[in-house]
Amino acid sequence: MKKIFSTAIIASVALVSCGTVQSLVQNTFPYTANVLISTGVPADKEVSSTATASNVQTWFGGNNNAKIKDVRISDAKVSVVTPSNGSLNDFKSIKVYVSSSGTGERLVASRSNISTSSSSLNLDLNDTGFLDEVVKSTGLTVRTVYELKNQTSSDMNIKIALNFSSVPAK
Repeated sequence: MKKIFSTAIIASVALVSCGTVQSLVQNTFPYTANVLISTGVPADKEVSSTATASNVQTWFGGNNNAKIKDVRISDAKVSVVTPSNGSLNDFKSIKVYVSSSGTGERLVASRSNISTSSSSLNLDLNDTGFLDEVVKSTGLTVRTVYELKNQTSSDMNIKIALNFSSVPAK
């Protein structure tokens, strides 16, 4: 009995320490962009909106000396900020691209055939490989391309929330 109890304690400590090490080793950092959808935006036409990151640059100091590697997109979500009772039902599709000074644009998330009356929606992640060069450069830019099914009856503000994950560089 004493042997089983000791084994259980050792196993518990090992599992907890593995989880702690993993959370210390793997970093997740956010970026959000707000997009204004005006009432004048026509339906059935792709429209683009661009925003420059400021908080991502804070994480890394805006240079290639950041001590991280293997940066990937880990989560992407779109949600209606205003109007408070707004839904994503007016959207046909949403695509999110990232780029920075000296790098090409990379499609990181998208969703087509949107049919939800919800105010938020997880986007499908695109396997873009590692985004180290893009995220660690200065001037990270997020471009949102959307297409509406119907013209909105009032201005709408949506938030694009991206989460990136990385591991420490040696």
